[in-house]
Amino acid sequence: MELKRLIRYYYLRFIRLRGGPHQLALGMSLGVFAGMMPIMPFQMALAVALAFLFRGSKITAALGTWISNPLNWYFLYYYSYKIGAWVLGLEGQQGGRFSSIMTSVRTGEDAMVIAEKILAAGGVMIASFLTGGLIMAIIAAIPSYFIFLFMFKNIRTWRNARKEKQDWRERDH
Repeated sequence: MELKRLIRYYYLRFIRLRGGPHQLALGMSLGVFAGMMPIMPFQMALAVALAFLFRGSKITAALGTWISNPLNWYFLYYYSYKIGAWVLGLEGQQGGRFSSIMTSVRTGEDAMVIAEKILAAGGVMIASFLTGGLIMAIIAAIPSYFIFLFMFKNIRTWRNARKEKQDWRERDH
């Protein structure tokens, strides 16, 4: 029963978020963008900073970073590097260092340890991860804006209709 109550609590908090649909969707999209970047301990800070800069919702930006979670960190880092190395023409140049970083991600080492390993691997490795992450982030963020804009518009319409119905009932009685 506790889990059901907790889910309902967060559901209600989500549908009661303040701000216009554009602002909320933009924040969520910026959060998804930052969440797709392979900068694990800094994703939320980047998302909130971008939301501040582009006037999106800071709360939904922080929520959007949860697209990156322990279930997909390995794939996020793996494809960030592979796409970045391919785009930069650096495929196969960092084999040992890359496998060491991926082992750290797979075993769930601390995010700062992973970040330190990437930085210690040098500029080529950093460039590969960031380039691939940027490409993946753009590909994920653009459709997420439109998906969440649709969602937040529907929530607002539903909320307004419910409020009008309630106001109508109160006037009749």
